[in-house]
Amino acid sequence: MTIAIVGGGLAAATAATELREKGYDGDVVIYSAEDHLPYERPPLSKEVLLGSKQVEEAQVHDSAWYADNHVQLERGVKVVSIDPAAHTLRAEPVAGGESSEHSYDKLLLATGASPRHFPVADKVSDPVYLRTVEDNARLLEALKPGAKVLIVGAGWIGLEVASAARQKGADVTIYEVADLPLVAVLGPEVAQLFADLHRAHGVDLRLGTPVDEAALAAADLVVVGIGAIPNTELAEQAGLDVDHGVLVDETLRTSDPDIYAIGDIASQQHPVLGRRIRVEHWDTAIEQGKIAAHNLAGASEQYTHLPYFFTDQYDLGMEYFGSVGPEGYDRVDIEGDTDVANGGAFRAYWVKDGTVRAAMHANDWDASDAVRDSIGTAR
Repeated sequence: MTIAIVGGGLAAATAATELREKGYDGDVVIYSAEDHLPYERPPLSKEVLLGSKQVEEAQVHDSAWYADNHVQLERGVKVVSIDPAAHTLRAEPVAGGESSEHSYDKLLLATGASPRHFPVADKVSDPVYLRTVEDNARLLEALKPGAKVLIVGAGWIGLEVASAARQKGADVTIYEVADLPLVAVLGPEVAQLFADLHRAHGVDLRLGTPVDEAALAAADLVVVGIGAIPNTELAEQAGLDVDHGVLVDETLRTSDPDIYAIGDIASQQHPVLGRRIRVEHWDTAIEQGKIAAHNLAGASEQYTHLPYFFTDQYDLGMEYFGSVGPEGYDRVDIEGDTDVANGGAFRAYWVKDGTVRAAMHANDWDASDAVRDSIGTAR
């Protein structure tokens, strides 16, 4: 039996790893549009950008692992179409050349997401959309003392780049149309703490303010971080059910019984949360990759893992568990010292109808288990 994996990121590599570690001995083929070995993306805006880790250290495995484990890694090859009825896919070299047809028995889509573009920045500058190793290389070269860095968007990528840029001595201005950074995720109570943190480190944080062409043109470097769009084109072409992501059930299976989808593109009916959710985070890529591997090999396991993400900014380290959801929350309980710019540590709990829906800690690493275990408890 042949399992084909479309996508060359962490989710794809994790699924291939789990298949081999659990004893699957059929053919495994990974089709990756990038020429690089599969790698983790979070270090590109964290350790690699700060210089504490090399790009090679972000690789999931070295090249020998794929050969030793008989995983066929097709790099620089893009899958352009899928025929679910025939159980075939068509792939072609990204650099140019003829396409070829390949058969599969089971298929895993892990095509990830692409940065959302900002036309105004594209028009007047050559912005960086941090997603790839090449994007990271541009940033590493540009982040120097005194460099004028303009960041569009105060989301996770924007704030992490701002942190690295300031630690390298660059002047940083962030434009964000919302009233606070991360407010859609954290709510105003905790989002304000991130605004305070960056201002304490010298960031010119311009909230509720759209950027104009003059400001973009004056910057030495423009970084755009305004979200990402799931790469669902291939799924749509194959006739799979798609709605702001590839729709998958509790087992990560798509509307085709022999095709699964994971990672940034997967809009899962979550058995614990009781609703659909699509999560663009490192932990989801790993955990969904494992469950999908089991099910591709014949199991029928539900993916019950709760959303988790983390960030590192200056001396702040944070972990967040759970999901508030579209219904929002009634209150957020904050315990501890919120002066994180000066080493404070705290915990926060988002409560709806007397139940903790999401929780996080900042700089309180001994609290990770307790914070995670609070999800779903009464408060």
